[in-house]
Amino acid sequence: MKTSHRMAGAALAVLTTAALTSCGSGSGAGSGPAADGSVTLKFLVDNSMGTTATAKALTDAFMRANPTIKIETETRPGGSEGDNIVKTRLSTGDMSDVFWYNSGSLLQALNPAQTMVDLTGDPVLAGVQQDYLPVVSQDGKAYGVPAGTLTGGGILYNRKIYERLKLKIPKTWAEFMANNDTIKAAGITPVIGTFKDSWTSQLFVLGDFFNVRAAVPAFARDYTANKVKFAGTPAARAGFEHLAEVHAKGYLNEGFGSATNDQGVKMLAEGKGAHYAMLSSALPPVIATLPQAATDVGFFGIPGPDASRNGATVWEPAAVYIAKTSENVAAAKKFLAFVASPPAAEAVTAAVPPTGPYRIKGAELPEDAIQAAKDLQAYVDEGATAPALEFVSPVKGPSLEQITVAVGSGLTPPAEGAAQYDKDVDKQAKQLGLAGW
Repeated sequence: MKTSHRMAGAALAVLTTAALTSCGSGSGAGSGPAADGSVTLKFLVDNSMGTTATAKALTDAFMRANPTIKIETETRPGGSEGDNIVKTRLSTGDMSDVFWYNSGSLLQALNPAQTMVDLTGDPVLAGVQQDYLPVVSQDGKAYGVPAGTLTGGGILYNRKIYERLKLKIPKTWAEFMANNDTIKAAGITPVIGTFKDSWTSQLFVLGDFFNVRAAVPAFARDYTANKVKFAGTPAARAGFEHLAEVHAKGYLNEGFGSATNDQGVKMLAEGKGAHYAMLSSALPPVIATLPQAATDVGFFGIPGPDASRNGATVWEPAAVYIAKTSENVAAAKKFLAFVASPPAAEAVTAAVPPTGPYRIKGAELPEDAIQAAKDLQAYVDEGATAPALEFVSPVKGPSLEQITVAVGSGLTPPAEGAAQYDKDVDKQAKQLGLAGW
């Protein structure tokens, strides 16, 4: 994974494969209404199984309610390869009518004003929570609707271990480390590392942004303007230091360098490890084979230095957008309005257990939601969340996961890792033409 946006897709990649109507990857938007008034929309999504299962639930429910509109879903790879496909198809005018893509910083690189239908002020957005709109907007214009739920980025923990050892949810980093000491003394792995899937190494850094913002409220703005750096900002550097400290204390599982995300979630659900710095979206894919993950695994935000300012970092949902080249904009808007409605949320919930709250007005978590989603809802209800940095700044570097693997393996000192990442973002910021770089 080259960007943390793709972590949610990667974490969901083990869901049961959904059967989707698939068109050839080179097909573009439809050719307008047929003689009988029916319309066929083409819908491009990434091929992670969580996304395809969600897309199938949305399209099936929509077509049942709108029999004159057919949606044909096609898939593309995830990661940077998928990014390039989306960019190429938009730039060549070969994009499907509607497409699923990230919100936040990755959207900014797609030149939405030139490539997407502007939805600002459109009834399509009536069901979208206002807090979500900035992450699908550029220059004050909104282009997408949320295609899933909030995802928490922090610590997944085994609740039974906590109960057995009489541990409390830590509100500070010192309390978290004390819990790890107790867990290690009990003969249980305190912290699970899965660095073979290198994207998973980033959570101690990326999931710490709530604490960065609490300490330095203007960090995202000043970071975007090249006025502050990770290495020179103690609160931002702390994520690298935490990653290094967990390794130095011997808290990680044996073989953390060759372990996979799937193995890490299994370790956690089975109680062989107590903590896993991860996204809440890692849990629904394994519930079919590890049903205890729904109830035995909880979530808390990465603790910072101040118990009075405790919260969690969240990843906003991806979005569905309409290509400006579509000849079926009216039908596409009808689909997007459905996606941003409680019935759509209900359809998705029935197919994919939600990993957190929806960003749709009136959509609520079911009573049988997984515990981690309920835990995240509590942070939302308390107003104690912050979006990950990538949702409030377009500046991000492609090599963070390699840097965090090295820091988390004890190969690179944390201060050096932070400095390396500061250099990593420089090229991309210049490519974006940002002022101050």
